[in-house]
Formats: sequence, structure tokens, C-alpha cells
Amino acid sequence: MARILIVGGGYIGLYAARHLERRLPAGTHELVMVSPENHMTYQPFLPEVASGLIDPRAVVVPLRSVLRRTELVVGEVERIDAEGRTARIRLSDGRRREEPFDVAVIGAGSWSRTLPIPGLAEHAVGFKTLPEAIWLRNRVLAQLDTASEAGDAEERRTALGFVFVGAGFAGIEAIGELEDFARAALATYPPGMASEMRWVMVEATDRILPELDPALATYAADRLRERGIQIRTDTRLISIEDGTVHLSDGSSIAAATVVWTAGVRPSPLASASGLPVDDHGRVRVDRTLRVEGADGLWAAGDVAAVPDVHSASGYSPPTAQHALRQAKLLAENVVAVLEGRPPRPFTYRNKGMLCSLGHYRGVADPLGVRIRGFPAWFLHRTYHLFYMPTLGRKVRIALDWTVALLFPRDLAQLGSLEHPRDAFRRSAGS
Repeated sequence: MARILIVGGGYIGLYAARHLERRLPAGTHELVMVSPENHMTYQPFLPEVASGLIDPRAVVVPLRSVLRRTELVVGEVERIDAEGRTARIRLSDGRRREEPFDVAVIGAGSWSRTLPIPGLAEHAVGFKTLPEAIWLRNRVLAQLDTASEAGDAEERRTALGFVFVGAGFAGIEAIGELEDFARAALATYPPGMASEMRWVMVEATDRILPELDPALATYAADRLRERGIQIRTDTRLISIEDGTVHLSDGSSIAAATVVWTAGVRPSPLASASGLPVDDHGRVRVDRTLRVEGADGLWAAGDVAAVPDVHSASGYSPPTAQHALRQAKLLAENVVAVLEGRPPRPFTYRNKGMLCSLGHYRGVADPLGVRIRGFPAWFLHRTYHLFYMPTLGRKVRIALDWTVALLFPRDLAQLGSLEHPRDAFRRSAGS
């Protein structure tokens, strides 16, 4: 009986565990998953969570509910000892323990890729997790409240300034949805604030959405500009002071909110474990997803440099569609090796990309066909709803969308949830 350790509860961890449960007969092997959270977050829906179109609970999948034969350990793997077949885990309460394994599946994912920019860590926020999405929704509403009560024009201008850095899919979808949300919210505020609101996208390269066809990227940029969103290409973030954003073109923007969406970096687990990594810190794997030179270790997703003959870079891009296929093949190859059969190489041709711009617009190139406007927006929603795990989550999201069509957006500002003990402390101190 083999003990299979699954590191991470994201795309790779969840889908690999589900396929292992289906392919391995009950009672023949042990499955153990270590995840920092007890749920998986479906990240493509985070922009709609931030804009209030989807309830946050609908985009998280409780791991214990969908993985009936996998033991879940809530914690983080700090190091993997490939030779000793153990993993050092830091549990949620801070305690540490060693977890033995025979086979390890590494799907630790990625973190936000930051740069040593003055003020970035102190004043910016990422857009990769559910708490960040919820915080940004509360932040937009809080800044509208601040602006409506501001005593001078400079304070109001700063409160209504929103700067996003990084014009990839995450950044464009986030700014599109949140600007749409803010415009809808302004209907309940004093008139005149809409003309003072400023949304700016900063991109270091020469265009937005570099993964897409240039014509689609141009269409996306034009639609965003029509809504008043400024796009600064060939421009870098230099520094952030309290309320002021400095850019490489010499300009400064009064903005109290800065969102960093300029890429991701792999989890440092592979490097910390002494596993072979490439120049980007991704663990090296062969085409069957086995870690090079480490028998019994497998890896996929953002944390791994997966060879891909169909990619211009030679490696699979960090997209959800690739991660889902890698997870399935990884599980099949683990089962094959346990049963004495040879593993199969990973091969997958990109089926196209989709991007929502908010405001019922989008861009997409499924199977090389360029689609724009409402059809692309609808395709984006349909595709991700189809791949959302569990029927219950699909139904909840579809119902949220239906409610959003029939009723105004919920504009309740729940920022106090970030500090739940403040009210009690005030009472105790009075």
C-alpha cells in the first residue's frame, strides 16, 4: 500500500486527488492532501466576486466535501525530503510535524511576483486570493464614501484614484469589473463624483493582453478607453508614496488604491527542498510530469516547468486549462507506475484564451477564431461555469447572475469584517 502525499489544494491538488480517488480501488492506497486552506478557490471568478456579481462562497470548493477518500491536513509544506520520503509541515496552529510518503504530488502553485519598488509592499494589494478580492470590493465602496465626505478637492481626487499595474488577463478583468461596479455604485452618491473618478492601467510592455491576438488586444484597449479607463503602456511603476503613484514617464497620479497584477512566481517549495529548478524557480519535470532525478516525485501547474511542444517557449503556460489537463494526466501516470505500466507524456494544444472586460464585453480566440463584444463575454462566463467544480457551485453562480440581471447590485460595505474584534474591544474598554 502506497501513501500518496498531495501538496496544495488548488487546481493540481484537487483535480489530481479526484482522479486518483476514481482510479485507485478503495483501501489499496492512502491519499493525504496538505493545503493552507480547507477549500479550493476558482480564481477566474475572482473579478466577479470583487464586483459583487457572485457570492464569495460560490467560488470556493470545500475540499473535504469533494474528496471523500483523501485525508486533509490544513497546513503548509515547508520542505520535502526526497531521499528520506518525508515532508515537513507547518500546521495551522504553528506546530510542525513530519509527514511520511511513498509518492508525492507537488501542486503548490504560485505567489504574486513582486519587485523591489519603494512603497509597493506597504501600499499595494494583490489580486490572486479570495480575501484580496473581497477587500478590493470593500475598498472601492469605502473610497467612494471617503470622497463623498472629503473636505477638499485633493483629498477627493486621491480617494477616487485607482491604479492597476500589469495588463495581463488578471489585471484587465479586475479593472474592467471593478470600474463597472464603481460606476453602478455612484448612482447612490452625490452627483459629480463620476467625472472625478480615475482608473489607470499601467503596463511595462507595448500593449495590453500580450497573450492575445493584437487585433483583439486593441479592441479590448479601445473598449476600456471608451469607459474612461486610462491605459499607460511602455510605463513602469517607480514608487508609491502615501496617496501618490510615481511612474517611469515622469507623471504622478493621486491614488489611494494600487492593485498589483504584474504576474506570478512559483512557490519556493521546490528550491527550499533542493529539487532541480529552472531560472524561474520552477521544479524541472520530464514530459510525463515526473521530477527530474527524484523517483516518486511528480509536479505540475505553476510550480513546475512542464515541457510543451506546442508552446513557443517550450513550456506550458500557467493557465487553468493546462493545469486541469496536467492534473488528470499526472494522476493517471501515478496509477500507471504503481501498477507497473509506463507513464504517458503530456501533450496539449491550447484551445484559445478568453477575457472578460466587464460591461457585457469581452475578447476570445477559441480554436483560433477571433470573437469580441457580447459573444466573447458570454463565452467566457459559459466556459468557466462549465469547469467550476461541483453542480451545487454551478447552480449558485448561475442564480447569482440571474439575480444581478433582475435587481440592483448589493452596495453594502462590509469592511468591518476585516477587524471583527474592534467593536468588542471598544465595549470592553468603555
